[in-house]
Order: sequence, then structure tokens, then C-alpha cells
Amino acid sequence: MTPHTDRTVLRGGVVIDGTGGPRRDADVEIAGGLIGAVGEVEALPGDTVVDCHGRFVMPGFIDAHAHVDGLIFDPAVQLALLRQGVTTVVGGQDGVSYAPGDGVWASRYFAAINGAHPTYAGGGVAELLASYDHATPLNVGYLVPAGTVRHEVMGMRTGRADAAQLAEMQRLVAEGLDAGALGLSTGLDYVPGIFADADELAALCAPVAAAGGVYVTHMRGGYETNTAAGLREVVAICTDAGVRGHVSHLHVDAADAERLLAEAAASGADLSFDMYPYTRGCTLVSMAVLPPEYSALDVDAAIARLADPAERARLRAEWFPLVADKPSLGPEWPSMIRVGHTPAADWAWAPGLTLAEIAQRRGTDVVDATLDLLVAGRLEVNAVMAVRDERPVENLARLFAHDAHTGGSDGIFVGAVPHPRAAGSFARFLGTYVGRSFDWERAAVHLAARTAERFGLTDRGVIRPGAAADLAVVDPSDAMDAATYDDPRALARGIDDVFVGGAHVLRGGALTGARPGRGLRHPHVSTASTKGTP
Repeated sequence: MTPHTDRTVLRGGVVIDGTGGPRRDADVEIAGGLIGAVGEVEALPGDTVVDCHGRFVMPGFIDAHAHVDGLIFDPAVQLALLRQGVTTVVGGQDGVSYAPGDGVWASRYFAAINGAHPTYAGGGVAELLASYDHATPLNVGYLVPAGTVRHEVMGMRTGRADAAQLAEMQRLVAEGLDAGALGLSTGLDYVPGIFADADELAALCAPVAAAGGVYVTHMRGGYETNTAAGLREVVAICTDAGVRGHVSHLHVDAADAERLLAEAAASGADLSFDMYPYTRGCTLVSMAVLPPEYSALDVDAAIARLADPAERARLRAEWFPLVADKPSLGPEWPSMIRVGHTPAADWAWAPGLTLAEIAQRRGTDVVDATLDLLVAGRLEVNAVMAVRDERPVENLARLFAHDAHTGGSDGIFVGAVPHPRAAGSFARFLGTYVGRSFDWERAAVHLAARTAERFGLTDRGVIRPGAAADLAVVDPSDAMDAATYDDPRALARGIDDVFVGGAHVLRGGALTGARPGRGLRHPHVSTASTKGTP
């Protein structure tokens, strides 16, 4: 037992420790923000005792892919995550986020994805990580976003980086890693990441490999039928740089994924992946329906072009037939894209409706309706994207069982009618896929321990003495998601008590107001470089 003035004892639960070993009846001692004894813990005067009988005590879940970089300060977002047992999120995804730099470009480009950060006004990764310290009940890890780095050095230039530009980009990546970033992220279907070739990305991964970080990528080419080509590029980058890789939100048939991941391993690449338990996606409407060059334009220039009748006629004749030919959409694209968010007050009625329904309500054709929507929202419009062939639960379950899988939501909270994955993914893993993909013991590995290992979070993800006391108390008979496409913000069930850094942040299903969360620094960062942070 550890004498401590703020000791908490989780009494009478079943501990599932994240190692994959068998569950056991045990108490858990929390003291000084860390896990103490695990076993029979004698009560001491002044202890806070939490009755966990009939519930599992599990390591807090780690969301390997979350878009809450600016929204983690919102109590509604905090509550939605904690009710799923999530205690740590990894931001800086898809190559776009605030740091390094002043954050203005990323805040504009990903306004409908990440939202705006309420306090970050510039600097770098150190300043951004510091903004999370004791400001939220959850922990936030961060990846240096390669697209933001390229934009800082090259703007929206499309050519290859020259030697001086590449050296400056490497310097910014190394600086972010020195500040505590967990690795590097790319978004190779977004600008300016789409302009970077594999040689450039391998060069940017050199400091990542040296720091023991991970290369995390939204692959090039839109996944599904293009997954093989995307993975070949990932393998080339990882083997050239000698860096571990992680594929974001893998979308592909399970049998194809197993084959491609085996081929990648045989080529010498050390890969993991995250994948959320839904078949529909969520992205920017402009990315789905406009030519790629529009993403590289200043917003005012893009809006002016979209408002020009001659440009609309060109898009109608030359571009939108190509949208109808996309394998992921097809001619039914107007009924497959359902608006989630627009900032335009005059269009507040649009979220929750498909583009086809919006066109019908406005009495116009779908091309004009879509372009009018984008102009009114100044491109800050996101949507839930249906797919032509939804894979069955059994196919998803097979992929979640893969040893390289980690839990990720790709959660986007921006919008009146967002994708339910933000509020439901981790609860859905428990309610639908325990018993299909894994048992409870392996669930803790997939949703916590393996993610911690891949991202270098060596002090969490497992229940053992000395580890950070990030814990979720789970009712196995009731743990499930409630969010749906029609009611995407409904809170998950079955997790009412959560601890972060030893603090009781969710009690009885409600926020306590405690804010022990941190901007998590990679363990290679010395304590001297983060002096003043817990």
C-alpha cells in the first residue's frame, strides 16, 4: 500500500489490465495520479472508495485518430468521449493542424473538421501542447502535421521541394518532435500534402525515426480499390526512412487488407492501422465534389470562381460527370452526400439533408444547389458520406480482429448533424464487436495497450503499479453506443466512472469539472524540456 493523502480505491471490480492476460477480481489503488497496488487493497482513513462490483476496471481507451484539436475544450465533446471510456486522443491528423506556425491557414482549411483553437495564437508544438495542460479532463497527444509544415515553407506551390526547402521542413519536424510530438502525420488527398512525393515524405520521416516516433498517414488515393497503391507508397516511405508506420482509417475489404498487410510486413514495413466501426465516412464537401485545384485556392478566390456562371457551366459539363464516375460515389452521389455542417445562417436548415433533398427543397438542380451551399458556407461545409457497397458487420469484425488494429474514431464533432462515430465508436467496439472480433481482454489491447505502444505512450494503456491512472469502469452488460445517423450526438451507455491522471473526471455519467488532462509528450523528451508540466 502507498500512503498518500489523496488515495482512491476502486473496490470490488474485475480488472482487465490491457496485457491480454485473463481478467481477475481485484481492487485498484490510485495515489498521486498513478496506479498503486492491484489486488486486495486495505481501506485507510480518508480514502475515497468507488464501488466497482459488477463492473470491469479497464485502462482508459486511446483514440488513435481524433479531430478534436480545437474542440477538446468543449464540455459536450469531453462528455461524449468520456462516456465511451476514452481518456486520451491523438490529434494533428491528416497532415493539417495548428502548429507549427500561427494556425490561421489550418484553422481556415479544416474549420469544418477540427474547428478553431480558442487560445493558440502561434508558436509551435510546445505552445500547442502546453495549451492542453490542466485545461481539459482528457489527455491530448499530437502529431506534427506534414501538410502544415509544407505550407509554412512552400505555401501552396505544387512542385518538388528544393534542398533548402526540404531542410527547413525537416527542421520544423525535428523541432516539433523535440517539443514532444508523437510522430508525423500526412494527408495525401488533402492540400498541400497531395503535392509531396514519397522521397520528400521519407526525408521528413528521418527525424521521426531518430526520435522513435511513428509515421501516421491518410494514404494517397481514397482507399477501397486504391488501397494497394496507397500501401505500396507507405511501405516505400517506411522502409526508406526506417520508421514505423500507421495507416489512418483503413477502408478496404477484410480479405484484401489481410493480404496487403501481410505483403507489407514481408517487405520489412512495421505497420499498424486504425479503423472506425462504420462504413460511411465524413469529409469536406468541397473535397468530394470540386476539382483538387480548388483546395489550393484562397477562399475568396474559390468563392469568386464558383459564383461565376461561366465556371459553373464548365464544372457542369466537364467536372461533375467525373464525380458521377468516382468508384466511391457513382451517379447516385447527390443522395449519398448528407450535409453535417455549414456556418451559413441562411442554410441552417440544410444539415441532415442530402444534396438531392436540398436541391429539391430549393427547386433547383443539384449542381447549382451544391455550389450555392459551398459559396454560402465559404467552403466550410462537411458531410456524412454513404458508400455504394456497405460491408457487413462480419467483414468489419474480421478486420478489427487483426493484430495490427488499434481503435480510432476519426471523430468530427463540428456540425449540427455530425457523423455518429464521434460519439459512438468506442462504445460500438464494445457493444457490437466484443464477441465478434475479440473478447474483453483483447478489447483492452486493441483500444488501449496497443495504441499506447504504437504511439510511444509507455506510461499508460495498461493497469500496473506505476502507470498513469487513466481508467474506465465499464458495465459489460450495458456498454454500447446510442448515437445514430439520425441522432448522432446521443451519449454512449455503460461507462459512468472514468479517471484521468487519478482524478475522477466522470462520476455517475456526468463531468466532475476536474481538468487533469495534459498535452502528452513523447518519452524521448527530457523532463527539463517540459519543466513546469506535470
